[in-house]
Amino acid sequence: MSSTPMHKLNIWSGLLFGIGLAAFLDEVLFHQLLRWHHFYDQSTTDIGLISDGLFHAFSWFATIGGLFLLADLRRRYSLSWGRWWGSVLLGAGAFQLYDGIVQHKLMQLHQIRYVENILPYDLVWNISAVFMIAGGLFLLKRGKGNQAHG
Repeated sequence: MSSTPMHKLNIWSGLLFGIGLAAFLDEVLFHQLLRWHHFYDQSTTDIGLISDGLFHAFSWFATIGGLFLLADLRRRYSLSWGRWWGSVLLGAGAFQLYDGIVQHKLMQLHQIRYVENILPYDLVWNISAVFMIAGGLFLLKRGKGNQAHG
């Protein structure tokens, strides 16, 4: 892979957007709509809601940062869609795998869902993350020779 500044900007833009998008979808779907958990479930509901708000702010900052970089790449006619989408998948998958292993299991901030048998939820969560990472790496490798454009 090339290490030009624009190549790195394509990667960073996609990674930030992917992380932000995965975090945003996690927040909206599992925290707000399904109400399966809060970001931090080891305290009161109020603390859980505050932690959700901070998590939501993080997701938006990452998403908007990624989109600002994307706009800059387009303005400079330096956007490589293959690299960008590969990085989006890589960022989303990395966030989800980090969430599933570090936050759910190691730090025990929360579980995906509080049910008797959590294993199916953990497997689907982490395996889908691995598939996103693999898809992202595939697109990045395939987009290696693509010319940048706007």
